[in-house]
Amino acid sequence: MDIVLYYAPITCSLVPFVTLTEAKANFEVRPLNFRKGQNRTPDYLKFNPKHKVPTLLVDGRPLTENVAIQQWISLTFPQAKILPSDPWDELKAVSLLAWCASGIHPFLSRINNTKNVCDVPGAEASVKALAQEQLFENFELADKMLEGREFFFDHFTAVDAHFFWCFRRATQFELPLAPFKNCTAHFERMKTRPSVQKLLDYEKSVQAEFAKAA
Repeated sequence: MDIVLYYAPITCSLVPFVTLTEAKANFEVRPLNFRKGQNRTPDYLKFNPKHKVPTLLVDGRPLTENVAIQQWISLTFPQAKILPSDPWDELKAVSLLAWCASGIHPFLSRINNTKNVCDVPGAEASVKALAQEQLFENFELADKMLEGREFFFDHFTAVDAHFFWCFRRATQFELPLAPFKNCTAHFERMKTRPSVQKLLDYEKSVQAEFAKAA
């Protein structure tokens, strides 16, 4: 089986990198430099016309969106337990993945690039403030879920990888995250996992290569 992951630093393509590594999958990573427009080339748009990452190629067939990609990894590498084995818990995990993708990620995007949401002069501060308020509502929910727990379920799953990306992105905006003690503890634990350390090392190497090409 030929597995290729299209990836870009900082983005949520971090999630399948981590889970494929956890699954001990043999996969190739093809980094895309968004600043150079590599995600909008005709060759890439053939695989993902949404010009986003991640895109997973499996024997040449593209699969996009983290929720679907994580389910494919779980089905293909069941021994890795990327999703819970209990059917109800598996559905709950898919629900949480969708929440990370559609309930948390959009507010991070609004904070990162307010002009994509509202280009009215002087609106930037208001857009960020509203996005932060709604982001923090979600972090409060996650903090309650993680109270007294190491992971969202009784072992590491794709949900932990996806939420790690969400919280990490928030830290990069220097938001006041101290109240979310359980989320912070989860974030710190995740950074110690070998799969995450491998990702962070790879990210640094790609960013260094992109800097040379700037």
